[in-house]
Amino acid sequence: MITYNVSSYNPGPFLLVGIPGLEQFHVWIGIPFCVIYVIAMTGNCVLLYLIVAERSLHEPMFFFLSMLALTDLILSTAGVPKTLSIFWMGAREITFPGCLTQMFFLHYSFVLDSAILMAMAFDRYVAICSPLRYATVLTPKTIIKIAVGISFRSFCIILPDVFLLTRLPFCRTRIIPHTYCEHIGVARLACADISINIWYGFCVPIMTVISDVVLIAVSYTLILCAVFRLPSRDARQKALGTCGSHVCVILMFYIPAFFSILAHRFGHNVSLTFHIMFANLYIVIPPAMNPIVYGVKTKQIRDKVILLFSVKSTEG
Repeated sequence: MITYNVSSYNPGPFLLVGIPGLEQFHVWIGIPFCVIYVIAMTGNCVLLYLIVAERSLHEPMFFFLSMLALTDLILSTAGVPKTLSIFWMGAREITFPGCLTQMFFLHYSFVLDSAILMAMAFDRYVAICSPLRYATVLTPKTIIKIAVGISFRSFCIILPDVFLLTRLPFCRTRIIPHTYCEHIGVARLACADISINIWYGFCVPIMTVISDVVLIAVSYTLILCAVFRLPSRDARQKALGTCGSHVCVILMFYIPAFFSILAHRFGHNVSLTFHIMFANLYIVIPPAMNPIVYGVKTKQIRDKVILLFSVKSTEG
């Protein structure tokens, strides 16, 4: 019978290595990460401000967009500041509670992002396929129920990850070859069977995201069928234009996510350095690009942004 020291269940701090193999370039790698993070923070904060301040943007689509912006802020802020502290200050230590907190918010915001994109696809489906019923289907009460439902679902899916880690003894190395804590990466440091962690931590969130993708695909199949039945070309272009920004954001979110998952599962020849670099780019680039995409492709937001900055420059 193997016994573990009781203190191993309350491990000391972990050490985050950063990007293995590129330690000598950490200072320089941190510069573009910082710039992209500032863009993400600025863009999403401007988007939130406009949606809150402008009454014309108090519509279901923009409510879901504000949720997406807030979730993107959580996603990037959960990972990037600690990454920059590793790159620039060598602050590699992170406490076990701190590690669990970071892991929870990273995974929670990822699953919630997926759910919000699904809710936005439903919004576009109702707007295009049943425009006359849009106001009666997506009432403020219904929107709040959807928001609470997808937030609670994401919380319930990710919270068990925390308890699955707290039950593990850590009596070997506490060095994590990454810039942030993620569930399976931390579990692999334990000196115990982690089969449950692997099955739950991989299968449940992935199956949840895949179910979101299937529902989004069904929504857009029905949308395309409805659009191509419209009599005029202008009406078809206008309908497709309202979905353009959402489709771009969906592609930016899911394509890198599934590429990363497949690379982890089947890309045994892919270097760890590439995996870590890609994982870091993933938590900062989509949050930076989403407000830019919506600002460029959504006329209501584009007009408000131009008005906001033209007023600021006039006052200056």
